[in-house]
Amino acid sequence: MTPEERLRELAVRHAAFAWLDRQRAAGKETFTQADTSGLALAGETIRLMPTQQGIWKPGQLTAALSFRTVYRPEGSDRPYDDNVGTDGFYRYKMRGSDPNHFENRALREAMLERLPLIWWLGVQGGGYSALYPIYLVGEEQADLQFVVDIDAVPQPDIVWPSVELELDPSYRQQLTKLRLHQRPFRAAVLRAYRTSCAVCSFRHSDLLDAAHIQEDGAGGRPVVTNGLTLCKMHHAAYDKRILGITPDYEVRINAEVLHEVDGPMLRHGIQEFHGKQLMVLPERRTQRPDRLLLEARYQTFLDAS
Repeated sequence: MTPEERLRELAVRHAAFAWLDRQRAAGKETFTQADTSGLALAGETIRLMPTQQGIWKPGQLTAALSFRTVYRPEGSDRPYDDNVGTDGFYRYKMRGSDPNHFENRALREAMLERLPLIWWLGVQGGGYSALYPIYLVGEEQADLQFVVDIDAVPQPDIVWPSVELELDPSYRQQLTKLRLHQRPFRAAVLRAYRTSCAVCSFRHSDLLDAAHIQEDGAGGRPVVTNGLTLCKMHHAAYDKRILGITPDYEVRINAEVLHEVDGPMLRHGIQEFHGKQLMVLPERRTQRPDRLLLEARYQTFLDAS
């Protein structure tokens, strides 16, 4: 790849990442093929997502731009679920059984040139969430797969925030697996709650979190019924056992905090929600919080009171 071709590849990728950033800042977490088609980026009309295939290389580029993993319901075979190596990196299967299939060659080119890609992850309920920038850092042809690093440090000519951490391999393996699931989990939960805090109905997406009811460390699954959309303040209060939610979707405030005297933030932001029902719930009953999970989490709130 010539220096000019590399600059073109990087320009398109930077423009794609910037477009995704703007969409997510506006509250959009889930994307369809139609959403990501016909975009004007870096002087090109381009599509960001594969159609039928799992690997996508636009005609204007030399290397692949993105690849995709479809959503699989809990309990079914999930191509990416247990595919984290002991080194903490994910694996992405090649197209078919020929390592030199043109789509595999396009991924290999991105790997050799250290070009960032988008990983489209299927979201519960439909659509895809974008994980970016990610890098291919190796190839295992005997197993027909590429090695994927979702935490790679960009090269000097790729300006992108990242932190280089020296992590124990077993810890990195768990952390990587957790992080891969967070983006589609967030997208699915925010969509179910109509991008609103369940407690107060606050709607600024950049200040909303997808909170787990059964926590990650306790084996909580990344599914909508184990999630709540909470604003930053109510998420922190939920995690600190200041705020609890009963199996009947009622908000309770820790007795000590309930009787504290402080400013209007405590009074209006926390205390006044005591005894009130959640303001926002998913419209589909099958997506509402699992009452058994709520009951177990609420018991930890009571134990801390």
